[in-house]
Amino acid sequence: MTAIYLERSDPERNMSRFYRIIVTPTLFGDWALIREWGRIGSPGTLREAWYDDEPAARRAGEQRVQQKLRRGYRRR
Repeated sequence: MTAIYLERSDPERNMSRFYRIIVTPTLFGDWALIREWGRIGSPGTLREAWYDDEPAARRAGEQRVQQKLRRGYRRR
């Protein structure tokens, strides 16, 4: 299982957000990319996407991480 946690904070705009990405196997032999995001300190929104193999799930997760890093999120 791979988990990545990102945060973005901007006190001037009262912004304090998180984004979590998890790549994990499912019970049925597939792989899942689980994304959770929201305001720090609040429950986040969850989305899941299923992939046939681990490399495909990891590629999708890495693409999402790169997108978030371009938008100002930082690894914690």
